[in-house]
Amino acid sequence: MGTMDQTFDRSSLGAFLRTRRSALQPEDVGLPRGRRRRAPGLRREEVAELCTMSADYFARLERGDGPQPSEQMVAAIARGLRLTPDERDHLFLLAGHRTARRDLRLGHVSPGLLRVMDGLTGATAQVMGPLGETLLQTPSTVALLGEQTQYTGDARSATYRWFTDSSARERYHPDEHEDNGRINAALLRAAVTRDGPRSPAADLADILLRTSDEFARLWERHEVGLRWSDTKRFVHPQVGGLELYCQLLLEPDQGQSLLVFTATPGTESHEKLALLTVLGTDRFAAAAEARRNPPV
Repeated sequence: MGTMDQTFDRSSLGAFLRTRRSALQPEDVGLPRGRRRRAPGLRREEVAELCTMSADYFARLERGDGPQPSEQMVAAIARGLRLTPDERDHLFLLAGHRTARRDLRLGHVSPGLLRVMDGLTGATAQVMGPLGETLLQTPSTVALLGEQTQYTGDARSATYRWFTDSSARERYHPDEHEDNGRINAALLRAAVTRDGPRSPAADLADILLRTSDEFARLWERHEVGLRWSDTKRFVHPQVGGLELYCQLLLEPDQGQSLLVFTATPGTESHEKLALLTVLGTDRFAAAAEARRNPPV
């Protein structure tokens, strides 16, 4: 856990949140400007929705009379306000957290990738961390692959789950399992070589060598340079098989990547992906409504 101290500066935190909110335009987060918008920047209700919190709670933080937010809440605010890494660290200090937990720092999505994601709300896309951590998913991606942002510890890594949890393979076509395992091992080996023997990548490799015979077998092959195929085959429990094209966009500064899944128009996979988009959007809207109006 991070260190919570007595340096929580309510007044400065409120002022910082107000300035960041006023500087953020609707277009920056994929929202329509509308005709009745008078004050500059976003409305409190819009920011609260982006941060997955109540508008009343965010308003209290801005006024300077709210409770000290937890590290997880500060991380959510930093993401919702599209803060840079420097701004994120400043926010943690204002909120009385001397340092952010490492997993919260690494989970902060690049503002550039967030801007791209804001324009892809109807698409099937997700942001991945350097060790395969799913940091952000659009609703249709949740419908396609399941919710993957809730994992903690080693299980945050898709590579770890691939070799330790059989359910991680359920939505991938069985014919691709062997190649997917080889690619996961090869990419992790490249990360260990790049980041060094005391890096998080090296720690993950050591854990997998102790817990997965399959990973140990593939690790001994010393394969590098393997890449994911541009096309992926999935097996979905509701719509069946899909063949999707996967476009990869890299953010080199933070080691993050954006994956966008598409299907060839006119194909059965295209129709199935459209159905998943509707299902994911409906579930997202229902969850958002539940957050806005929690049961008494």
